[in-house]
Amino acid sequence: MAYYSYEAMKLRRPIGCFTEKEVGNYFEYSLNADEVFAEYPHIVWVGGPGQGYRYANVKKTVAYIVVDEDEHGAPVEEKWSLKKNEKYFY
Repeated sequence: MAYYSYEAMKLRRPIGCFTEKEVGNYFEYSLNADEVFAEYPHIVWVGGPGQGYRYANVKKTVAYIVVDEDEHGAPVEEKWSLKKNEKYFY
C-alpha cells in the first residue's frame, strides 16, 4: 500500500485513490503542479512517506504511469488497469 504523507507535501493533497487490478495495491493521487511531464495531470504516491511519486494520467478504469525516461528524456509509461477508482470530495 502507498499512503500519502500529508505532512510532507501539504500543497499536494490527494484528490482520489485507486486499487490496481493485477496485484491489488492501493494508491492515492494528487494533481501534478510540476512543469515536468505536464502532459500527465496527476502524480501517484508510491512507497511509504517521503519515498516519492510518479507522474501519471489516471482515468476511470486505467492509469498511465511514468516509470522511466528514455535516452532523449521522453517518458516511458506503463498502463495499469484499475478495479476501483474513487475521487475525494472536499
